[in-house]
Amino acid sequence: MTKGRLEAFSDGVLAIIITIMVLELKVPEGSSWTSLKPLLPKFLAYIFSFIYVGIYWNNHHHLFQAVKRVNGGILWANLHLLFWLSMMPIATEWIGTTGFAENPVATYGIILVLCAIAYSILENVIIRCEGENSKLKEAIHAKYKENISIIFYILGIGTSFFYPYIAIGFYYIVALIWLIPDQRIEKSLKDN
Repeated sequence: MTKGRLEAFSDGVLAIIITIMVLELKVPEGSSWTSLKPLLPKFLAYIFSFIYVGIYWNNHHHLFQAVKRVNGGILWANLHLLFWLSMMPIATEWIGTTGFAENPVATYGIILVLCAIAYSILENVIIRCEGENSKLKEAIHAKYKENISIIFYILGIGTSFFYPYIAIGFYYIVALIWLIPDQRIEKSLKDN
């Protein structure tokens, strides 16, 4: 399989994930602005998850700019990432429907951690495939953002059982950290 085909498949899956999430938003019952109020938690959950899926799509694109070839290990690691991302619509619907209750917020955080771990596994498999001279290895030698993200996710999960809105705050901070695409890869590609 070519790198382009893997990227196209991943783009399609991510587009479907976003489509599933938006289809869960239902039209309000009435025609007044107040009829939108019950939809607010679901809409906020959708926005939040849309941003997260967008961050993964953007960074996935940057990641594969540094990849020269694809092997079976990369295909499986990529599918592993897509699997956890495909859980986002379920978690999004659950936190939206329950108004950000404790267990749904914890579950959302667990899915975020598993997505982050899967992305890290994908990076490591790519580096292993491309060898010691991998442009990706050169670009991501320091993983400060990755490590901070995992710490904040774990803090969010732990906090969610007592203060779910503070937990969402931890998840939000991680989203802000990653909102700007990973510049390390672009810098590494420009330097070579």
